[in-house]
Amino acid sequence: MLRNTLKYLVNNRFLSYSLFEKPFWLPRADVQKIKELKNKYQGKRCFIIGNGPSLNDIDLSLLKDEYTFGVNSIFIKEETENFKPNFYVVEDSHVFYDNIDKINTFDTQLKLFPTAYKKIITNRKNTLFFNMNTGFYQHFSPYFEIPRFSPDVTDELFCGQSVTMLNLQLAYYFGFNEVYLIGMDFSYEIPKSAIIDGDTILSTEDDPNHFDGSYFGAGKKWHDPKIHNVLKSYQLCKTMFEMDNRKIYNSTLGGKLELFERKNFSSLFDHE
Repeated sequence: MLRNTLKYLVNNRFLSYSLFEKPFWLPRADVQKIKELKNKYQGKRCFIIGNGPSLNDIDLSLLKDEYTFGVNSIFIKEETENFKPNFYVVEDSHVFYDNIDKINTFDTQLKLFPTAYKKIITNRKNTLFFNMNTGFYQHFSPYFEIPRFSPDVTDELFCGQSVTMLNLQLAYYFGFNEVYLIGMDFSYEIPKSAIIDGDTILSTEDDPNHFDGSYFGAGKKWHDPKIHNVLKSYQLCKTMFEMDNRKIYNSTLGGKLELFERKNFSSLFDHE
């Protein structure tokens, strides 16, 4: 019986890729609590923070009364500048396992993680878990490296080569009307000393691509950023927002991301 079932699933491509895009064996998402966030911030603006080197040139104190999304090792900025985002999101498995202690102890308004990491999150205070569809990364999926956008976080969020893709779907679901990107330098270099194994990169020296050298520093693993894929995902997000009369702006200082209309970061605030 089991053999016949497995054979059927393997031969039925739709079922086989669906199982791995949205595995039924993962813990359940916090659907009811996520529903409470739908359009909660309708008409407001938010800032999605990337962790490029340019973030060191941003006065983060200007964001104290704003809604902000932070990712990955943004907790370093709490140590150096006493800054914490309202919403904290991690997608990458390397980031999770290399920083699990920091992630567990990072205390912010709301943390949002894929259900796949539920078992390793021991501190679940102010934490919600969502279904993450990984078809973008699965070679056997018909959606391999093809971006998709979910307007309903209670169902799933789609990966798209960058955790910012998740944040843009969250911001859309939360109802934000204007999204400003900062720290999105959109430029990477792989040091010659790095050890490369397929899409996985092991650092042997300080990280030149983020605001702190220890971010993906010596001994830490990271994925090939594949910014051509990120750009495809961003283009879809731009289209989805504009179809709903919403807008994504790039307020990064410098950088190479030119897809979104630029708005000077400092000009977004009243300076008395």
